[in-house]
Amino acid sequence: MKPIGRVRYMDAQRVNLDGFAVEDPALGLVALRSPYDPEPSLTVSGGQVSEMDGVRAEDFDSIDAFIAAHGLDLAVAEEAMALSDVELARMMVDPSVPRAEVVRLCGGITPAKMARVVALLRPAELTMAMTKLRARRTPSNQAHVTNRLDDPLLLAADAATAAAFGFRELETTVPVLGDAWSNAVAVSIGSAAGAAGVLVQCSVEEAMELELGMRGFASYAETISIYGTERVFTDGDDTPWSKAFLASAYASRGMKMRVTSGAGAEVLMGEPERRSMLYLESRCVSLARAMGAQGVQNGGIDGASVAAAVPRGVRELMAENVMVMARGLESCSGNDALMSESDVRRTSRTLPILLAGSDYVCSGFGSIQRYDNMFGPSQWNAEDVDDFLVMQRDWGVDGGLRTAPADLEGLRRRAARAVQAVYRYFGLCDYSDAQVEAAVDAAGSKDLVESDGATVLAISGKIRSSRLTMDDVVKALRETGFAVEAGRLDAMLRARLDGDHLQTAAIFTEDMRVLSAVTDPNDYAGPGTGYEPSPVRQAEIDAIRQARSVEDLRDEQLAHRTSVRVLGPAGPGKDPGEVVIGLSPATGRDVWLTLCGMPVVDVLGELLAGLAEEGCTGRVVRFNDTIDLGMIGLSAARLSGSGIGIGLQGKGTALIHRSDLAPLANLELYSIAPALSAADYRLLGANAARHARGLTPAPARNPYTDEAIEARYHTKVVSLIAIERGHCTGAAPEELSL
Repeated sequence: MKPIGRVRYMDAQRVNLDGFAVEDPALGLVALRSPYDPEPSLTVSGGQVSEMDGVRAEDFDSIDAFIAAHGLDLAVAEEAMALSDVELARMMVDPSVPRAEVVRLCGGITPAKMARVVALLRPAELTMAMTKLRARRTPSNQAHVTNRLDDPLLLAADAATAAAFGFRELETTVPVLGDAWSNAVAVSIGSAAGAAGVLVQCSVEEAMELELGMRGFASYAETISIYGTERVFTDGDDTPWSKAFLASAYASRGMKMRVTSGAGAEVLMGEPERRSMLYLESRCVSLARAMGAQGVQNGGIDGASVAAAVPRGVRELMAENVMVMARGLESCSGNDALMSESDVRRTSRTLPILLAGSDYVCSGFGSIQRYDNMFGPSQWNAEDVDDFLVMQRDWGVDGGLRTAPADLEGLRRRAARAVQAVYRYFGLCDYSDAQVEAAVDAAGSKDLVESDGATVLAISGKIRSSRLTMDDVVKALRETGFAVEAGRLDAMLRARLDGDHLQTAAIFTEDMRVLSAVTDPNDYAGPGTGYEPSPVRQAEIDAIRQARSVEDLRDEQLAHRTSVRVLGPAGPGKDPGEVVIGLSPATGRDVWLTLCGMPVVDVLGELLAGLAEEGCTGRVVRFNDTIDLGMIGLSAARLSGSGIGIGLQGKGTALIHRSDLAPLANLELYSIAPALSAADYRLLGANAARHARGLTPAPARNPYTDEAIEARYHTKVVSLIAIERGHCTGAAPEELSL
C-alpha cells in the first residue's frame, strides 16, 4: 500500500539517507554497555599487574600486556579502583573537584572501569566533564586541505584561506600517494601566507610521512592508528610496541604526534569480540597513554557513522573524547568524518563539544568543498563555514575560528604566487599567471581545467629525489620576494628544534608562543573560572561578515533615494472617489527601499495604478506622529474623501482601512512584506478602490513561502523601525508629490 502524503514527505528527508541498526552485541553494534564487556578488576602482586578486568596476566593479549606494563599508575590504582563508578563519575562533573585530581585517579583505573564510569554520564554531564577536563584552556580547531586534482596552486590558496579562518592545524592527504611531496610543500607555503604558527600534516603511509617531517615539510602527525582488539592490530602488521616506537620516532624529529582510534573501527573490520564500542575505545585510550602519546584523535573518526547507527551512539562518540581528557591527554575530538546526511543530526553531534570546548573541536573540518575532501566528506565542510561562525557567535563560545579578512582574494593570490615562484625557482613546473588566477577564484577543483595527473606526480617525484628540504624552500621564498612566508616557515623549523610544541595539547599562537597543558592549563572550576574569550577575541567571534548596523542600512537606503516634494499640510478630502495612501514618518526621508527589494516610489506607483484601474484617485500623505501601521491606515481613511485609506510602512507592510473601524480591525493586510511583488501592491490598490466604490474586492492572500522570513529580515526591520522612530516628531501630516 502506498504511504500517505505525510509519510511520503517524511521519507524524502535527508535523515533517511542514513543507516540505522538494531542493537546487536554479537556484532559489536552496541554503544555504551555490552553484556560481554568485562567487569572492572585489578590485582597487583609484587609491583606488577597479575590480573586486570577479569583476565590473568598469563592470558593477556598484547594490548592487555602493554597497558598493564606501561599504562597504569600503580601508586594510585588501589585508591582509584576502590571508588564506586558513581563516585568517580560525579568527580568528573563536580566543578569543586580539581581537574588534576580526576586525572590523577584516572591514571590508576583499568579500561573496563573507565568505560563503566563514563557510560554513566548523561549528555549534559558529558558537556560539563569536557568543560573541566580538557587539557588546554584555549580551544582550537583543525582543517582538512585537499583537492581531487592535487593541484598545488589551489592547495596553497585553500591553505592560506584555512589559516586566515583561524585553523591552527592543517591536514592534507592525496588520492595518489606519489603526489604527497608536492602537496606537503604547497600546503606549508599556503599556510604561511595565511598566518604564522600553523602546524601542517600530510597524512600518508607512515614511513613516508616521517620522511616528510624529517625534511621539514610536515610538523605533526596523527594517523597512527591503534585498535581495541588484538586481531585488528595484527591484521595491519602492527603491535602496541611498533606503534610506540613510531611515536617516539616522530617526537625525536620535532614532530608533534597523536594516535588515532575511534568507535566502529573494530566493527568495520569484523573483530569487535562482542564488546561495546565504548569499552574497545577505552582500551585504545589506555593504550595511547601507555605509549606516551601526547594525545588522541577519536570520536568515531571513520567509524563515526557506525556508532551513530545504534542507540546512544552519538553519546558514545562524545564519551570517547571525555576518556581521553580524563587520562590527561590532548583531545582531537572527531567531528571530521561525516556521520549523517542530516544537517540536524550533524549539528546535534557537534554542538555539545563546541559549547564545552575542546583542544581541537574538529579533527578535520573540511575547509574545502565537500567533493574535494580526499578523506571523504567531513562533518563540516566549506559549505558550512558561515554556519559554524554564526554558531560561535550565537552562543558566545570559541570554536577556534574567525571571519576571514576582507582581502581574502589577495591572500589567496599571494599564496598561489608563492608556490608558482618556488616551483619555478627549482625548475619543478612553470605555472602560468592564468593558472594562478584560476586557483585564486576557484571555489573548488571543479572550477579548474583538469590536468592529466602526470604533472603533479612529476613535480612530487622531483622534490623527493632532489632531497630538497624546507630550508631550501625558505631560501627560495626569500629570493623570490616572499620574505614574510619565508620568515614564518623558518620560525616553525626553529621552534621544532626547541621542541616546546611537543608538550601535551600544544598549539602555536600567531606570535609563535606555545599554548599547551603546561603553559595554558585548563583551570575551569565552576562559574566565573576557566576559559572565556578576551574582549578582543569576543569581538572577532562576533564580527561575522553578514552583520549589519543601522548605518549600513542607511547607506543602502540612500542608494535608492528619489526626489519627493512636500506640498504642505494634509487636510480632509471631499471627493468620494479619493483614497489616501498614508506613509510612515521616515518614508521619503531615510527609507526608500522595501524589504522585498522594490523602491518605495515603485510601490506607490503600483498602488496608484491599481486605484486608477478601478476608477479612483490617490493622494499621498505622510504621517509624523506614529509608526503603527494600523493607525497610519486609519488616519489615512479619516482624511480620505471615500473613507477608505491605504497604510504603507517604509519596509513595505501594507493594509486597507476604513474610517469607522477600530485601529486593528483593518479590511485587508499584507503582513509578509519581503515576499510581496508589484502585482500584489497593484491588487491592493485595486481592492481599496473597490471598497471605496462599494464593490466586491478580489480575494487577496499573502504569498506562499517556506522561507524563514523572520530570521532573514527581522534585523533589518529593527533597524528600519529605529530609523522610523527617529522621524516620529508628532508634526502634522503632510501631503507629498512624487
